[in-house]
Amino acid sequence: MSFTSEVKDELARVMPACPQCEKATLAALVRIEGTLFVSGPARYRVEIATDAPASARLVVRLLHGIYSLKTNLTMRRSVLHKTPNYLIEVPAQPHLADALRDMGVLSAEGGLEMGIKESLVAKPCCAAAYLRGAFLGSGFISNPKSDFHFEITVESEALAEGLVELMARKDITARIMARRSSYMVYLKSGNAITEFLAFTGAHQAALSMEEERVVKSVRNDVNRQINAELANQQKAASAAVEQIYAIRRVVEHYGMEDLPPAIREFIRLRVTYPEASLKELGQRATPPLSKSAVYHRVRRLESMAAELDAGE
Repeated sequence: MSFTSEVKDELARVMPACPQCEKATLAALVRIEGTLFVSGPARYRVEIATDAPASARLVVRLLHGIYSLKTNLTMRRSVLHKTPNYLIEVPAQPHLADALRDMGVLSAEGGLEMGIKESLVAKPCCAAAYLRGAFLGSGFISNPKSDFHFEITVESEALAEGLVELMARKDITARIMARRSSYMVYLKSGNAITEFLAFTGAHQAALSMEEERVVKSVRNDVNRQINAELANQQKAASAAVEQIYAIRRVVEHYGMEDLPPAIREFIRLRVTYPEASLKELGQRATPPLSKSAVYHRVRRLESMAAELDAGE
């Protein structure tokens, strides 16, 4: 089972916080996954298609429980993907038009509603329920072990903006991307995705996301430390090579005996410990030297070598 399927399965089992929450969830599912057919004045039928069995069961239960509507459920199997797809047919019947107006699918005048009916999402728990239904309808979330990506696809720009506004009420920042014939509401931040899951009731999925975020954070910190250490080692190795060149140049020209004692001491240490850092060389000196004292000797040695190179 994909992580998206796991999340949808968990969301479909969330208990409503108030009597209006289930209506909000159903409204979002019908708006996003439903297709409305008109066969005459005030005569409608609806088809709702989903590939999530948990969503299909929830839609049928809510249509029966809230509006006492008759439904037909058919399971189809995709030839291309070989996965089941569920089609819920709501045939033309009395009170269907009233139910569609109540869910914000139809306006009071009989036209299509583009945005979200405010009375459905007036309370925070109902706003969470509507978002829950939206994700159950067309939501996708990547496996947090690979990447953090979350999206809900809708056909109406007004509906997309409405979903963004509902998330903003919980300080969740979502963005909209226009596609050829749809709009994608998406989250890229792992923190925002975790907050969405927790807000809509997918607490187990939110916990999994948070655990993976911690693992990735620790892994990134370790990688940064390793990279920093490797960079320091590379820098120290390059500096040591330059120092060995300067030593060879100066000793060949002046000879060890004619060099100042401090320079002779540094040369002895560097040749003996070619891979040591300046701090380590200072600790091995007799008496021990500070890193700045060792660095001062390096500068004197490199300056002498540079003067010899310039004189040639």
